[in-house]
Amino acid sequence: MAEIPGPVAELAVLLAAVLPKFSLIRAVRTKNGEQGMKTIGMIGSLSLTLMAGCVSYTVPTASAAPQETAFTFKANSGEEAEAFRGEVFVPENRSNPKSRDIPLRYVRFAATGTNPGAPIIYLAGGPGGSGVATAKWRRFPLFMAMREFGDVIALEQRGAGESNDTSECISDTIIPVDAVLPKAELLSRLRQSAVQCRAFWKKEGVDLSGYTTVESVQDLDDLRVHLGAEKITLWGISYGSHLALAALKDMDDRINRVVIASAEGLDQTVKLPSRTDAYFDRLQAAIDAQPEARAAYPDVKALMRRVLAKLEANPVMLHLEGADGENIDYLLQKQTMQMMTSALISDPERVVMLLQLYTAADAGIYDPIAGLVKRFFLEPQPQVSWKAMSLAMDVASGIGDERLARVEREAKDALLGDLLNFPMPHLRGVFKDFELDDDFRKAPVSDVPTLLLTGTLDGRTYPKAQQEAVAGLTNVSTVIVQNAGHNLFMSSPEVTQTIQRFMRGEEIGDTTIELPLPNFVD
Repeated sequence: MAEIPGPVAELAVLLAAVLPKFSLIRAVRTKNGEQGMKTIGMIGSLSLTLMAGCVSYTVPTASAAPQETAFTFKANSGEEAEAFRGEVFVPENRSNPKSRDIPLRYVRFAATGTNPGAPIIYLAGGPGGSGVATAKWRRFPLFMAMREFGDVIALEQRGAGESNDTSECISDTIIPVDAVLPKAELLSRLRQSAVQCRAFWKKEGVDLSGYTTVESVQDLDDLRVHLGAEKITLWGISYGSHLALAALKDMDDRINRVVIASAEGLDQTVKLPSRTDAYFDRLQAAIDAQPEARAAYPDVKALMRRVLAKLEANPVMLHLEGADGENIDYLLQKQTMQMMTSALISDPERVVMLLQLYTAADAGIYDPIAGLVKRFFLEPQPQVSWKAMSLAMDVASGIGDERLARVEREAKDALLGDLLNFPMPHLRGVFKDFELDDDFRKAPVSDVPTLLLTGTLDGRTYPKAQQEAVAGLTNVSTVIVQNAGHNLFMSSPEVTQTIQRFMRGEEIGDTTIELPLPNFVD
């Protein structure tokens, strides 16, 4: 049997992945920047490495474009690269002629190749992730490698990272942590808090209706013009792929190439519960490949259902000590465990922790979970807080009637219910004036060369769904990264090599990269 873990700090960034829209926990509110990204950088399997120590990348012939400033970019590994800071101002809401202008800030790494092509724009996930922060962590070597093919732009999307000029909204809404709140009441309060926060931002001069993927696509075209480029190459992951696919619909004649991983289709903001259940079947098959793990976890879904059923019938009161020494009672409920699960299934390495937590809970031992929960409290009666961009983007992309009906039908019996993307789709209709329609959610049709990288053990976006997302693309190569999860770019040097081959125009076709599994009983 796997060793039961103690408190694990990494859950902060994992919960940020599943609860990126609102905050009830200290880590998401105060540590979603440097510490969170550091955690992502430390978790994973193989990575593409350069020489140890402080490595300097210089491009002596590069020069600053208009409104750019040269500086030395420092990665958290100690490596350095000469780069340029730039910005371009765009309307917050292009449908409003009186709209204020907002900044799009970026870092540009100049091309190193002898015949550089179109600028390569990195699109972070989230929505709300920082392209600049991503460049500082484990993907820094990949940013450097991509310079062979053109200038590499670490973009801060509108309302995100260094482009964010909106305040976090802390609403008056209270979600009790020590009592059961009926789901209908919970959702009502969340909707109420979102409406309140929109009013808060309006008083600050922020037009929330401008924070949609459609506006972000036009930002990309404005950035293209700012860079003086005829075409751009898009490189994104997760929500970044969502934005790239939307761009293919509206400006494919100005896009040179597309590299996407862990794709989220335009109609896939809300994932299907049946696909999540199918993920657990793939996980079980991976576990069964290791005799010791198979003996420890012969039926993962049954284990999880037992624990969730116990918590549904009898929630467990955890007695925690707050940061100031105060006693905090926290009621561990079924939905809490489901949300933690949603965060931990993103990558197979994190599933090791998940299995340990469920094994402990199945034995009636909740100390490991208590240790995690303790790190994420803000106060005994936390107020719901929201970040403008990450809230608005997903609500705007939304979900159609047919898919919503399917999600609701499947959620009734699904292992995680409809909580994988909580609180979506529960906020549907709260911002009716700028929610996008079914035409937006139609898959793009394009012949732009596209590379799709898909991990078979990705618990956030799923292989079949990713194929559906690119079904209208006639020049797409799909690379299956066997045993990889959601964050797969640095999972193997082969991934980088495949991207390089694609960028050179080599024929990729549909192929597979084999990765070793983590030791599930480690």
